[in-house]
Amino acid sequence: MGMMQEFKEFAMKGNVVDLAVGVIIGGAFGKIVGAMVEKILNPVIGLAIGGIDFGQLKIVLKNAVTDATGKVTTPEVAIGYGELLNTIVQFVIVAFVLFLVIKSMNSMKRKQEEAPAAPPAPTTEETLLTEIRDLLKQRA
Repeated sequence: MGMMQEFKEFAMKGNVVDLAVGVIIGGAFGKIVGAMVEKILNPVIGLAIGGIDFGQLKIVLKNAVTDATGKVTTPEVAIGYGELLNTIVQFVIVAFVLFLVIKSMNSMKRKQEEAPAAPPAPTTEETLLTEIRDLLKQRA
C-alpha cells in the first residue's frame, strides 16, 4: 500500500474529519469570544474600575526618544501586560463555555444510559412455540 493511499485512508476516517471540523469551529468561536472580550467586556470592566483600557496597560522600562520635530528615534521598551489580561479573560470564557457544553453532553449521556432498554424481541423458536400453544388452546 502506497504512502498516499495510507494518508488518504487516515484523512478520511471519521475522527480526523470530526477533529478538523472542531478546530475550524473552535477558531471561529475564539474570534467571537475575542471580539466580545475586547469590545464589550473590557470597556465595561475598565469603566467600572476607573476608565482603564486593559489593552493599553504596560510597564514602561525605557521611554521613547524623540527628536526636535517630534519624530520617534528610539521606540519605548515596555512590558504590555494588558494583552495578557485580555487573553486570560478570553481563556476563562472559552473554558467556561466548554465546561457547560461538556456538562450538558454528559447529562444527556446519563439520561440515555438510565433509560430502560427495550425488551429483546422474541426469538424465532419462542414465536413458533407461542403459535403452537395458541393453536392447542383453540382446539381444546
